[in-house]
Amino acid sequence: MHDPYFDIRPYNDNEVSGVITRLSQSLELRRALVGYRFPSSPAWTRPALYWLVGWHLRRRLGAMTSVDEVQTWLVRWIEELINKTTSRVEVAGLDDMASGASYLWLSNHRDIAMDPTLINFSLHRQGWPTARIAIGDNLLHNPVLADVMRLNKSFVVKRSAASKREKLTELQRLSGYIKQSLDQGHSVWLAQREGRAKDSRDKTDTAVLKMLALSGRELKDDFTTTLTSLRPVPVLVQYEWDPCDVLKARELVARADGSSYAKAANEDTQSVIRGLTGYKGHVRVCFGSPLKDDMLADAHAMAAEIDRQIKALAVVMPVHRAALSLLQRHFNLATDVNPGQVDEACCRALLSRVQNEPEAVVRRLLLNYAAPLIEDETLI
Repeated sequence: MHDPYFDIRPYNDNEVSGVITRLSQSLELRRALVGYRFPSSPAWTRPALYWLVGWHLRRRLGAMTSVDEVQTWLVRWIEELINKTTSRVEVAGLDDMASGASYLWLSNHRDIAMDPTLINFSLHRQGWPTARIAIGDNLLHNPVLADVMRLNKSFVVKRSAASKREKLTELQRLSGYIKQSLDQGHSVWLAQREGRAKDSRDKTDTAVLKMLALSGRELKDDFTTTLTSLRPVPVLVQYEWDPCDVLKARELVARADGSSYAKAANEDTQSVIRGLTGYKGHVRVCFGSPLKDDMLADAHAMAAEIDRQIKALAVVMPVHRAALSLLQRHFNLATDVNPGQVDEACCRALLSRVQNEPEAVVRRLLLNYAAPLIEDETLI
């Protein structure tokens, strides 16, 4: 039977065994796992460790025949990763929704891999099924990462289509796949915009919402009818510390200067690894209220409500106050906002992250952390 979503959907259960065999034979994956698990191991021990990790993967995963088995095995690793890289994870809002229903989780986007990982971890911890995850095809240049992501319920958003006609075709197919997933009882995670909010300004892109509405074209359903059927819910993911903060600040400064910024061949992969393994401190995952009625009148009304809920769910953390205080002390930031009680240890921690960085990068990083306290976007 023809599968219209073959090249964008997650792997099915009958494909799991072949993917696991391919991954267990990947030297790149074994190197990455050894680097994570045994970062201080001497170089002469690496070949033996690569063999040992490959053997372990084959032994633990070789008999698995379903995505659920893989995700169940991954839970222990995810818990270990979260325990190592966060001080705590706070989850709120799920109790107000029906656990048996499928939802379209529309979240802000700060980290490539951790945003959906934390949302799925939060769902799993409270007894919910995990969601299917939308990822950009820019992440799939690395075949190992592509296999890992698609094995873990990820589906592909094709951003590299060449012509307008091809782009529209791919958007319609993506919209249809999301609608089909939800109709079949699978929740879906989608970021509120394409790409991370590197300046810490979480703004919903109406183009994303209009894409979702394409699934109603065939039935001639209007925007409100189509989006109501998708059961959209805004979600906030908030990090105390961003492991990619310096990288983001450097990129924003380069772009602001008019400099051309070309990503390195493995930059997205490195961002994934840094986001996963870097320290994040206090993390909050807050599920908002389902959108309905006038909130879904059109794409602009929907975007405004998503933005309102995400902003309302956020809290001010000590790092935000510290960043604003440093901006006022060292950069004469033109704002009347009082940072309130400032944690000087937090100030020192911020400055230690940007040692030896140019002044422009220091200012940009502090602006990113202070953004929740600064209403005047012209300052950001």
